[in-house]
Amino acid sequence: MKAIVYQEYGSPDVVRHADVDRPAPAAGEVLIRVHAAALNHADLLTLRGTPLLLRLAFGVRRPKATVLGRAVAGTVAEIGPDVKDLQVGDEVFGETAQHGFAEYVAIPAKRLARKPEQVTFEQAATLPVAGTTALQALRLGTARPGTTVLVNGASGGVGTFTVQLAKALGAEVTGVCSTRNAELVRSLGADHVIDYTREDFTRDTRRFDVLIDMVGNHPISALRRLLAPGGIYIASNSAGGPVLGPIPRLLATVAQTPFVRQRLRVLTSRSTAEDLRTLAGFVADGKVTPVIERTYPLSEAADALRLLEREHARGKIVLLA
Repeated sequence: MKAIVYQEYGSPDVVRHADVDRPAPAAGEVLIRVHAAALNHADLLTLRGTPLLLRLAFGVRRPKATVLGRAVAGTVAEIGPDVKDLQVGDEVFGETAQHGFAEYVAIPAKRLARKPEQVTFEQAATLPVAGTTALQALRLGTARPGTTVLVNGASGGVGTFTVQLAKALGAEVTGVCSTRNAELVRSLGADHVIDYTREDFTRDTRRFDVLIDMVGNHPISALRRLLAPGGIYIASNSAGGPVLGPIPRLLATVAQTPFVRQRLRVLTSRSTAEDLRTLAGFVADGKVTPVIERTYPLSEAADALRLLEREHARGKIVLLA
């Protein structure tokens, strides 16, 4: 089969569209014929091997796993032993521990959900990772009708889901993004949009019940000033340094919690079949529409990765296998 492989850490220039062995499903797994696979920021980090601390898990000098990709949607092609809830031909989607940018991928059945007929393969592929991160962030923030939610990074893959899901839950939403993406964020239902290229949103006089930070580009102290008493700050990402990445900031978030009135939380998300079914239901009902900036054939994955790295895509970029 064809897959997107890389034998060394580096830029998108090191990836190749190459022949690899087709996997066989182990016990509890199914083999998926991939129709669509979504790019995520983690794919860039894995490709570059940054921050360096990640290499302790993924390979110190070179990557252990040589196929990129985590979020996929496709058709069950083969059933492994001990799988009872799925059958060949079922349309499914879910998250794999890499290996997703390929024509076939073996995934534990428990990580998959059936794709509703009303949801396209491209849409379904965007839900693992990005969609589940947004859903779990809002759950951690106890978003509900009347809650005021600020989303820093509202136009990105996770941010576009967060805005729509928050509105679907009945919250009042403020999105922070650039001029280029302001209209998009408004179209997703945001009640207010702050253009960070024109104003410093940390100086806003409003106070929010929940602040979901997808960027990590402002001091935590400045973001805390935006919270109402008893408000919740949720750290989901941060660029950080080349060695430790976001870890120092996330540790600082946890360390401050006992000493402040607001609740400071670090989001550690992981796709579950239940959350995938919840998200697919929102999409099938028309309450959430995945934002897909562009699709590429699998063979042009390097160009897709360059776009993600260069322009911080609006919504998601999807590969079609």
